[in-house]
Amino acid sequence: MTKSYPTNWDVEKYRDEVEPEHHWELRKRFIETHKGKFSEDYLVALAKTFTNIEFMGCSYPPNLMIRIAELSKDVAKDYRNEKKSKLQRTFVSASSAAENKIKMKLDPGRQIHPRK
Repeated sequence: MTKSYPTNWDVEKYRDEVEPEHHWELRKRFIETHKGKFSEDYLVALAKTFTNIEFMGCSYPPNLMIRIAELSKDVAKDYRNEKKSKLQRTFVSASSAAENKIKMKLDPGRQIHPRK
């Protein structure tokens, strides 16, 4: 038999006032999906870990990463699909940017294409 935990607590009390709306909505969905499966404190910590991974690229010990992956599979499906279709940032080294700037000054009509 699986242990169940109280569900009569307010998820909204864990909203961070400086947290972006879309971060909170995903974290809230995670909490609501798994409410009653874990203790309140543990679930809130798992949800924060989940959003740290999704939004900031944090990594944790392998066992925790596996657990979060399993718990977030359905919760984050829409977010991950949407993220795939968005424009991805490309970072350029300072030296490459400076080199391209000099080339543009020397030949203003030149088309600069990213290296592959």
